[in-house]
Parts: sequence; structure tokens; C-alpha cells
Amino acid sequence: MTAPPGHRATPPLAGGPDGPAALRPLLDTVLDALTAGAHDRGGPLPAGGPDTVTARVHAALGDTGLLPAHGTGAHEALRTLVHALAAGAADPADPLCAAHLHCPPLAVAAAADLAASALNPSLDSWDQAPAASAVEALLTRALAAEFYDTPHADALVTTGGTEANQLAVLLARERHGPALTVLHGANAHHSVPRAAWLLGLPPATELPTPTGTLDPARLAEALATTPGPTLVTATAGTTDAGLIDPIHPIADLCDRYGADLHIDAAYGGLLALSPRHRDQLAGLGRAHSLTIDLHKLGWQPVAAGLLAVPDTALLAPLAHQADYLNATDDTEAGLPDLLGRSLRTTRRPDALKIATTLRALGRDGLAALIDRTIDTAHHLARLLDAHPGFELHAPPTLTTVLFRPTHADDDHLATLRRTLLHQGRAVLGRTHADGRLWLKATLLNPHTTAGDLDTLISLLEGSTHR
Repeated sequence: MTAPPGHRATPPLAGGPDGPAALRPLLDTVLDALTAGAHDRGGPLPAGGPDTVTARVHAALGDTGLLPAHGTGAHEALRTLVHALAAGAADPADPLCAAHLHCPPLAVAAAADLAASALNPSLDSWDQAPAASAVEALLTRALAAEFYDTPHADALVTTGGTEANQLAVLLARERHGPALTVLHGANAHHSVPRAAWLLGLPPATELPTPTGTLDPARLAEALATTPGPTLVTATAGTTDAGLIDPIHPIADLCDRYGADLHIDAAYGGLLALSPRHRDQLAGLGRAHSLTIDLHKLGWQPVAAGLLAVPDTALLAPLAHQADYLNATDDTEAGLPDLLGRSLRTTRRPDALKIATTLRALGRDGLAALIDRTIDTAHHLARLLDAHPGFELHAPPTLTTVLFRPTHADDDHLATLRRTLLHQGRAVLGRTHADGRLWLKATLLNPHTTAGDLDTLISLLEGSTHR
């Protein structure tokens, strides 16, 4: 059908038989803009700080802004905005971008994510996601079986650790009622006490963790004096230092006092795939629920979280019925009911990129990435420990290394970190431990080399002497 004279053509779609042909030239534009943007940035993040970056984005958009009276066309819009995004990115693929649990995604995972965006399945009803729902079911069972040696282990795909922790607290509340008390260490992720608040539970009880991990003796005292049902949350990979709570002693106490146990293994959970490191997670399968996050040591684009449980029956409280999505007669006729797989309705097929990565790399390929990244963290720790200009907090447990310049006070250290950010030279985190402020290198890039670590130390040497 030919458009009438003066009529603007309808933009092409990403899906359907013509979608790939429409996408191909646009992807060339995107990839060129990513390349140019990274070149113009020239480092782990843009120099100049927030005001400068914002001004550059405004300048790139010009007077027309984001919503011009007349569109600029797909290629111009992609060139402009993707270039601005790449030039102004804190790129976790740069070895000197090592502040947060924010991984550089694998190319295979990003490619799979493109397919998910193009086809746009929504996992709230089978008729919107026939194959995607099957892939998700296979993925969740396969990954849950890595943590639980039970016949019906299962998992839910979440947006990350925060949603998974919230779901774990919700399921415990549904088992035990609104008088549930949540006990957690001071080392726990902030989403744990926030979940108790969000769900209308009594304020969560925080236990001190002066050594960085949950002390079983302190936990025993708290369990002995806490009336009513209790959920204990332990951590396998803290956000500040990557530490792992003593899992078996904590699980023993939960058994003794009849408490439920949730383990937030968002950071450390994938060590289960590594023969070299899985012993650090011994006892993980004793938890009533587990948080796992593959956009950390799984190298997935955000979002890629899981909540795993030993039996799918534990997920029953999430069951929900909406006639237009899971009519009872449709479910009885065999159409899978997806609404009970999340608190969200519209839901991306995030399982696709994870499943593609698992198939592409296999267990041994992922284990090799995990082992290499942990080895890199230990190498950095040894360099810092041997250097007279730096103080190492402790050898790393996972891939987080805490350190500080030997003669810097906390104010100087905080200023040093911000200076490196404003200069666009390095992205390092910060945390408090033992009453002092420490720099934090969170190493998640399996391509980081020994030379990159030498560069980081040389950069810090020069900065501390100014």
C-alpha cells in the first residue's frame, strides 16, 4: 500500500518478518556511536563531574531537545543519544571502573537481550510469551538445582537482589503472619530492613557485626530473647567487603530455635559453579530461600536476579488471578499460569540472556570467569600489601579489595576518590570498616590484567603525593 503524497511513512517495527532487516542498519549506527563515544570519553568515566556531563548532554541535543516539533530521524537520534550516553558513561568494561557490584556484561548476553527487546514478550500470560515462558521455566529449575538438592527446587526471576530479598521477607510473612521479626546483621544489604518496613512488619532487628560477619553467639542471644516467629537473614557476599557469614552455624541456630533462614547470596552465590570456591558456600542449601544476582558475578546486563527456594510449593502465596491474564478455565485447560511467578505484571524475558550465557559458556566457562576474577582480586591485594604507600584491610574473600593510602586521613581519602572521579581517571568505591574510611576496588572484569592493576596503583601513587 503506497502512502499518499506528503504522508510520513510509519516507522518500521523490530519484530515480525521484516524486523531484522529494519534493525540491521540501525545497529550499525548504534555500534558506530558506541565506538565513537568510548573514544571521546577516553577513560573509565567522563571528566568534569556532574555539571560538565549534564552540560555536554544538553549541548548534544541542541535547541531541539528530546521532543522536537519535527523528528530528526532514527539514525540521527541514535547517533546523538547513544554517543552522548557512551561518552558520558561510567563503563564497567574499563579496568579502572571498579567501584560497585556493577559488572561489564558479556557480549553474548547483550546480544540475547537485543532479541528479547525486539520480540518483546511479556511474562504475565502464556499467550504473550509462549517460548519465553518455557525458557524461563527451564532456567529457574536448572539454577535452583545448583543450590538445592531437592526434587522440586524452583526460582523466580527478579530485577535483582533488592526484589529477591523483598520477596523472601514477603513469603516468610505469609508463612508466619504479621508478627514476624526479621533479624539481620549490620552487614546485611539495606533492602532487608527496608523490606520489613515496606511489608508492615515490626522494625527489623539489627545485630552488630564488628568483624564484618554475623556472629553466631550474638545471633543465639537474639533468638533466645525474640518472641514469636523469626526470619534470620544471613549474607554470602557483603556489599562493603564481600564477606560471607558462617552459614552452617547460623543454620544450626535457626534449626534449634525454629527460625526461618534466608541467605542473601546476591554477590557470592555463583561461586556454587566453581569447584575451586564452592566450599565457601557450604550449607547454602539449608536456607528457606536464597537471593542470587547474575548481574554481579554472572556478567549479565541489568536486570538478572533470582529468588531460589527448595520447593516450588513455597511460592504458593504469590498465586494471583486476573481473568484477562489467567482465567480459571484456561489454566484448567493447560495454559501455564504465570502471574504467580512475580509481583510484577508486565515482565521482560530476562531469562533469555541468562539462559543464552549458560548454554554458550557452560558450567566450566562460567567457573573459569569466576576463578579468574577472584585471582585478580588476590593479585591486587598482594600488590597493595607489599607497597609501603598503602594499607590493605584484609585479603579478599570474593573480588572486593579494601585499602587506603598509608598516611591519609578520612577527609583526604574521600577527597582523593572524588578527585579521581572528576578527572575521569578511576572509579573506586568507599566504605567504613574498623572505624575508618577505606577505598574499595570491586573487581568484576575478567579481562583485567596485571598491567591494569599496576596502572591503578601508579595512578593512586601519583594522586596521593599531590
